[in-house]
Amino acid sequence: MARKPRNNTRTPKRSSNQHDLDPDQTSDSPNDMGSIPVEPPPVHINKAELREGSIQRAKDRPIRERILSFFRKDKDKDYKELIINTEALERRVARIENGILQGFDVERLDEDRMVGAIFKGKVQNLEPGLKAAFVDIGQDKNAFLHYWDMLPGANNDPSIEIVRENKKKNNSKNEVKSVKDIPKAFPIGSEIIVQITKAQIGSKGPRTTTNLSLPGRFLVLMPYAGQCGISRKIEEKAERNRLKGIISNLSLREGMGVIIRTAGQNKPERFFMRDLHLLLQQWDEIEAKMKSQESPAFLYQEPDLIGLTARDFLTDDVDRVQVDKKDDYDRLIETIQKIAPKSKSKVSYFDEKIPIFERFNVERQIEQTFMRRVLLPSGGEIVMEETEALVSIDVNTGSHKGSRKDGKNFILQANIEAAMEVSRQMRLRNLGGLVIIDFIDMKNKSDQRKVFQKMKSAMSEDKAKHNILPISQLGIMQITRQRHDESNSSGIYEPCPYCMGRGIVKSPRSISIEIQRKLSSIVRRPENSTDSQSTKLKVFLHPGVLRRLRGPDAKLLERIERNYDVSVNFESSDSFHVENFKFVDEVSGKEIR
Repeated sequence: MARKPRNNTRTPKRSSNQHDLDPDQTSDSPNDMGSIPVEPPPVHINKAELREGSIQRAKDRPIRERILSFFRKDKDKDYKELIINTEALERRVARIENGILQGFDVERLDEDRMVGAIFKGKVQNLEPGLKAAFVDIGQDKNAFLHYWDMLPGANNDPSIEIVRENKKKNNSKNEVKSVKDIPKAFPIGSEIIVQITKAQIGSKGPRTTTNLSLPGRFLVLMPYAGQCGISRKIEEKAERNRLKGIISNLSLREGMGVIIRTAGQNKPERFFMRDLHLLLQQWDEIEAKMKSQESPAFLYQEPDLIGLTARDFLTDDVDRVQVDKKDDYDRLIETIQKIAPKSKSKVSYFDEKIPIFERFNVERQIEQTFMRRVLLPSGGEIVMEETEALVSIDVNTGSHKGSRKDGKNFILQANIEAAMEVSRQMRLRNLGGLVIIDFIDMKNKSDQRKVFQKMKSAMSEDKAKHNILPISQLGIMQITRQRHDESNSSGIYEPCPYCMGRGIVKSPRSISIEIQRKLSSIVRRPENSTDSQSTKLKVFLHPGVLRRLRGPDAKLLERIERNYDVSVNFESSDSFHVENFKFVDEVSGKEIR
């Protein structure tokens, strides 16, 4: 896919005496900027306060929404919100229930979206030993295509019940029936259509499949599958029978298949007809590119977070959506109009001065997802370490020892709380692969089963495929969780230049985002916005971060200065640590925190 061009930007203002600042002019000397940042203490989040705020927002809903909620008899159900924040370099979507962050997605606007993308490529090499092909799709790394992912129906999921066959009557000469047929059907140099199922992680190229799928709101279209099914997560027998009838009535082209998603439960037949019509239009556009473009060629890309919000996240049980950028709000409304018009009333434009994630206490909860230690309500804690081979999680009692004075088993309670928090943190951090959890020792087998059942219950709504094993004799629980992309921490951190890759520091882009975010927060504070004089600030930072602010992000900084009448000067030094930056008021000489 074509890379987005980088803008030429102006150079921000810089102080003339950048290396002559008197340390006594500030409350804290800038000389400490060269030291390694101390790991911050774990963030304590009062979930009771978050729930109270959520209850109040539920009461403040428009009268129409409250009346509908009353007649739906969902008075006691969780209040679910989607908060969408768009900045110059990132778009973030937070999914919160009763004020507590349950899902978090980040889209970096200067990076391509790879998972789900469809390419027309050329087979570069066949490796019989690996039982895999390597395909040139025009990216930095050749795509990895396992032979099993080239067999028809290889993506068949046991969670899907197949209820209808729609195979092609005339078999192609190149039809693959077994692994033995692959070298003959796809020799080196032959063209092949693949879809990325797992993005490039580290030195490994993207993983692909020839079993294409196009997700819609209620259906998933599989152009080459020839099988139709229903998600087994829809458990009600009468509803499954109704959906089987709908599948029989769908007008499918020969050889195509569809899957009814869980979002289709209790939806009228016309919704599926409309969804299928939109998916077929999408497939026609992809086929047209297949015929007109030479390989390697990019054919299709999954929607951005705005499109995914409309398609996947904005379900019937979501009560409210708030968007802080007008363009995104308009585009979201336009998309919803096509696929779910009744949901438009749930979407509102957030135009308050305070940043939207601070307004709904989301920023503090996101900070927690980048910390090693996470506190539990009862006083225990979990310590999470992400390595290349696995994710290790240790459950500790924290400041508590033994049982509580009121007779309740603190160890069991701490382990149950840890099971719930671990499942939440794995979703928020996008952790995958092998996860090892070392719970506090429990001798009682009944207690071990309770923790195991709680973990299964907490993971039941996780969309990623996973497998959970009971607690072993060593007190260890093993979990495997599918991950399609790098973990969230991989996008925030880069290999540390100070220790040759043995540790990590935040990238200059991430620090630039933080500086812009901090600057926006400072100038929006009431004590600064009421001052008629222009605010003058000095920022101490690392030269690598300053180069980012002078180059790609210069126009963004200029916009903030112009919009809020603020003057920003910089002082950089190689002795400053790359993650450290400091704001100082040039008039008073005091640091602004």
